[in-house]
Amino acid sequence: MTTQVNQKIDNKRTTATLARISPHEPALVVDRVYKRFNAASDPIWRRVWSALRKQNGQNGVADDTNGSAGSGAHGAARKARRGKELVTAVDNVSFTVERREIFGVLGPNGSGKSTLIRLLSTLLVPDEGHIRVFGLDVVKEEMQVKRLINRVSVEAAFFKKLSPRENLLYGARLYGVSGKEADRKARAILKRLGLKDSSYNAPMEDMSRGMQQKVAIARAFLTQPVVLLLDEPTTGLDPRSKLEVQAFVNELRNVHDATILITTHDMNEADALCDRIAILDDGKIVALDTPKNLKRSVRRNGHEPTLEDVFMQLTGKELVEKDDVEDFQPEPILAG
Repeated sequence: MTTQVNQKIDNKRTTATLARISPHEPALVVDRVYKRFNAASDPIWRRVWSALRKQNGQNGVADDTNGSAGSGAHGAARKARRGKELVTAVDNVSFTVERREIFGVLGPNGSGKSTLIRLLSTLLVPDEGHIRVFGLDVVKEEMQVKRLINRVSVEAAFFKKLSPRENLLYGARLYGVSGKEADRKARAILKRLGLKDSSYNAPMEDMSRGMQQKVAIARAFLTQPVVLLLDEPTTGLDPRSKLEVQAFVNELRNVHDATILITTHDMNEADALCDRIAILDDGKIVALDTPKNLKRSVRRNGHEPTLEDVFMQLTGKELVEKDDVEDFQPEPILAG
């Protein structure tokens, strides 16, 4: 009884949150966001001083750093912790995703894609800049944001001793979906993805990574989120299951008005699904446009350009240029 009451309350809160959102509000706004790892912490006196300045309404570095006071403009004064290398995983990233848009993020391994997804899903806090989901700040209005989003990760977490059914019902209850409705939806989704009925009540630890990924996808889809964040969702899936996932993504957008952000290494998948694509390299956006316009920006060289051609030219070209600069600059200039 208590669970049902809590579900009704949570559903009302979600409905109330959606009702307050302007119909013209973009689904996602990422504004000059930075995220660093292994950065040295500011002294306690500096953090207290910055918090007091912010509390008193004074303009200072704390206004744009989400608690990372003292980092200076764009973190210029940031230093690494002793014995560590300072890593800027997301470097001055800005973009806007409109309602019902399928937005893709492509990039090589280590380019910052997964970090960006974690920032959007409130799992990490940006060091600088702001992220808003339907106008709600992911730091200041975290709980309201969580009611609107769901995330699928390539490293999905489960209770491995429990079955897909038990894991899915548990996840659905957290989003206010009744057990009976969740069970019906989960069976239908997993059947479309090719999961055998005999596996539905078997322990997750006995399943392959690809089968576990199907359960992770089903867990996100059955809650019908307003914003769905997909971090390489089809990794480990067979071609047929990949096509089913793509069909589900389009269905969520077309039928349930969802907005989807997807990271992927599959260029064909990105080309087929995405309205626009951002290419991320070394934490920076090096290109952002529709798949058609991105392919137009590449020389044909005797064949129709593909997204893979775009990707290789943009990320490879930048790396070559950096090497050329280091190889050909005179030593006195480098030392200066």
